[in-house]
Amino acid sequence: MQKLQSQGVHHITLVGAGRQTSIDFWEGVLGMPFIFEQPNLDKASESHLYFDPGDGRLITIFTDESRTPEKRRTPTDTGCVHHIAFAVSRVTFVQAVARLDERAIRHSGVKDRGFMDSIYFEDPLGLLIELASYRFEPPAGFTHADVLMQAHKIRVARGDYAIAEVHLADAIQALVERSRSTLSEDRAPKNPY
Repeated sequence: MQKLQSQGVHHITLVGAGRQTSIDFWEGVLGMPFIFEQPNLDKASESHLYFDPGDGRLITIFTDESRTPEKRRTPTDTGCVHHIAFAVSRVTFVQAVARLDERAIRHSGVKDRGFMDSIYFEDPLGLLIELASYRFEPPAGFTHADVLMQAHKIRVARGDYAIAEVHLADAIQALVERSRSTLSEDRAPKNPY
């Protein structure tokens, strides 16, 4: 057997209500450009809206003008989507509470996740949305996932409960030391004072 190797999320498709509800939320709240629309090629009564979440990939919504928003939480049964998280820069994240409040959108407030900060709220159809902001930048040539995997190894080796900022800092240092050479014979920490 061979794997079917994935190379990233291509798109996520959600079932929406009317067209304008989707445009107002995905573009009007989350700032995702509405890039194109066409019929749902499998169901003629629906339209298929495409939004760019900021990385050139796609969030798509099947809309139908006969459907109206149901303001109840979407199911979280086994096999269901619990939430979708979107990356936001730190400068956007620190303003998220105020920007949600000005629209009277109920939210969780800032949640400390150790390696990132999060805010949760529901879209107009009850889907839980997370705005997530990493607390670190990976070194050049590495991804956030590379840093998190290294931080996990460090955390486990130390017997710590969850990834914390110290694990991230040590992970970044380890990745840099492993990937960048030096002319120094000793790379150990020093105190030059």
